[in-house]
Amino acid sequence: MAFNRSELFPSFNFGVEVDGLLVGSFSEVSGIGSEIDIEEYREGGVNDFVHKLIKNAKSSNLVCRRGITTLTVLYDWYKQVINGNVERRMVTITLFDSQNNPVKNWSYKNCFPISWKGPELKSDGNTIAIESVELVHQGMVWL
Repeated sequence: MAFNRSELFPSFNFGVEVDGLLVGSFSEVSGIGSEIDIEEYREGGVNDFVHKLIKNAKSSNLVCRRGITTLTVLYDWYKQVINGNVERRMVTITLFDSQNNPVKNWSYKNCFPISWKGPELKSDGNTIAIESVELVHQGMVWL
């Protein structure tokens, strides 16, 4: 099978949903992925390799960054957590093609925000005010 450049998609066209509801446009999402921990086991008398045993899968926290808007869904969710109402939700990041058709989804189960950061305000700057929300989760949903 030959490589086809048309199968590549730009990383700037994506959306973030919380429990199926689009919560706005984001400039960046990091932490998408998963990694398997291994344990090395050295067998006596076997000197040419080390057994690598699977332990568990782990994922990084998701960090969503965007320009501040009037939409406050993520900030309000974070305030609920601070007040002791930890509502776990499904978060899905969807990558779109140039015609805005979904091409890939990454869904994370039982998410809740653990950090909200507001913008850096500078009187001599002219950049967009950016906020970020960090979400913990219980792993990727593999479909």
